[in-house]
Amino acid sequence: MVRDSLHQPVAGAEVHLQRENDTQTLDAITDSKGAFKFSAIQEGTYSLRASMMGKGKAAVTPVILGQNETKTLDLTLSTEELTFFDEPTFSVAGVTDTTNLGGHGSDTVVRTKDALAKATVSLGAPSGDSSLPSAHSADREGTLRAIVAREPESFEANHKLGTLLVDEGKAREALPYLEQASRLQPGDYDNAYELALACANSGHYEQARAHARALLAKQEKADLHHLLGDVAEKTGDPLEAVREYQRAAQLDASEANLFDWGAELLMHHAPEPAAEVFANAHRAFPHSIRILLGLGVAWFIHGSYDQAIQYLGQASDLNPDDPNPYLFLGKIQGVEANEPMAIAERVARFARLQPLNAFANYYYAVSLWKQRKGPEDTQTAARIESLLEKAVALDPKLGEAHLQLGILYSERKDSPKAIEAYQHAVAVNPHMEQAHYRLAQTYRLIGQNDKAQNELQLYERISKEKAAQIERERSEIKQFVYTLRGQTSTSRPQ
Repeated sequence: MVRDSLHQPVAGAEVHLQRENDTQTLDAITDSKGAFKFSAIQEGTYSLRASMMGKGKAAVTPVILGQNETKTLDLTLSTEELTFFDEPTFSVAGVTDTTNLGGHGSDTVVRTKDALAKATVSLGAPSGDSSLPSAHSADREGTLRAIVAREPESFEANHKLGTLLVDEGKAREALPYLEQASRLQPGDYDNAYELALACANSGHYEQARAHARALLAKQEKADLHHLLGDVAEKTGDPLEAVREYQRAAQLDASEANLFDWGAELLMHHAPEPAAEVFANAHRAFPHSIRILLGLGVAWFIHGSYDQAIQYLGQASDLNPDDPNPYLFLGKIQGVEANEPMAIAERVARFARLQPLNAFANYYYAVSLWKQRKGPEDTQTAARIESLLEKAVALDPKLGEAHLQLGILYSERKDSPKAIEAYQHAVAVNPHMEQAHYRLAQTYRLIGQNDKAQNELQLYERISKEKAAQIERERSEIKQFVYTLRGQTSTSRPQ
C-alpha cells in the first residue's frame, strides 16, 4: 500500500522496484485503494520507492527477497525535508505513577509490552563486556602505567591511561589519573569530559553533574547533554533525563542520540512521542536496525500491531542474519491469536538461516502450529514436533519449547509424554505458570486429582506473585505525562 502523511491510501502513485546493480526498474501505479503489486520477482536485493505529485516521496531499501518469498511493504509519502526535532509535536510536562496501567489488555499483552520496551532500551547499552580488555589494550595499559610511574607529572600519560581505563570499564581506577591530568591542564576539554564520564560510570553522580555543567558553561556540546541525561536517569529524574537527551539530539542528530531519546520516552510509557522520534530518526538513518525496532515497539505499545509488525519485519530485512528483529517478532507472536503472514515469513527465514538457533526452531514451530489446519493435519504436526525437539536439544533450558511440546502431545491424547514435557518445562523454569496449569489439566484427565490440585495451587500462587512483581517493577518506573500538539495532556497507555 501507498499512503499519504495522514495515513490515507493514495491512488495513482508511481511505484518503482529496482534490483541491486540493475539499471532497469519495474514500474506500477497504485489502484483506487492505494495498492500495488509486483509478481514473479527473482530473489535478490531491491530498492522500492514511490512518489505522487503534491503528496511527496517514500522509499524502502534494501528489500531482500528470498526464493519463492512473498513480501508485503507499505510506503508513506512525505513532502517534509529531514528535520532534527527543533520543534517536536509533543512536549513532556511531568511524570506520574504507573498504578493506572493495569487495565489495558490481557496480562500477557502487558508483560509483552514491558518486555519489548526493556529489550529496546538494552539496545542502547554498550555491547560486549568492557571489563575484559583485549590483549592489545592490556599491553597498552601496562605500558601507560609504567610511563605514569616514571613521569607522574605528564599530562599526556595520565590522560591517556585514564581514558583507556574508562574505555575498559575501570572508571574507579581511572579517576586519580584523570584528576591528576586535570590539575596539570585544567582547561583541556577532552580530559574534563573523560573525568565527568568516569565519575558517572563509578557512581559519583554529583561530581559528574558538576563537571559536565562546568564544561557547558563554557561551550554547549551534545555529549555533555547526553552525559547529563544518563546521570539524571540513574539518579531517578527521568524528566530531566529526557530533556537532556532531547537537547543532545537537537545539537547532534546522530543515530545514537536519536535512539537514546526515543528509548527514554519508550521506557517511561510515552509511545506516541517515542514513535515520532523513531520515525524521524528512521528517515535520517534508514539502515539502522535498532531505530526500526524502536519504531516497531512504540507502535506495538500504542496498540497498532499491524504497523509494529511491519517495522519489525523491515528491521529483519535490513540484515537477515541479525537475530534481534526475529526475537522481537517472536515476542509479538506469543500474543497474536493468529499468525500474521509478515511474522510467518520472517520466522521461517530465521529457521532457514540459523538452523542451530534454538529460538529460530521454536518460533518457526509456533508459527506452523498457528497456521495448521487442525488436529487432523498430521504432516504439519510432525514437522512441528521435529522443530521443537531440535529446539530443546539445542537449548535444554528453553522452557517455552518444552511447554509447546506438552501442548502438542496433549492434543494427541498422549498424556504420559505431555506430562513429561510439562515437567521438563517447570524443571527449567519453576515460575512458568502455564506449564503448571496445563500439567494440572493433564493430571486431572488421567484421574490423578491430588497432583492436579497441587499444580493448580502452584499456578495460582505463581500468577499472584508475578502480578505483584509486575506492579512493583512498574511502580519503580515513573510514567511521562505528555502533551501532543492540539490535544490535552495525557499519560494514558494504549
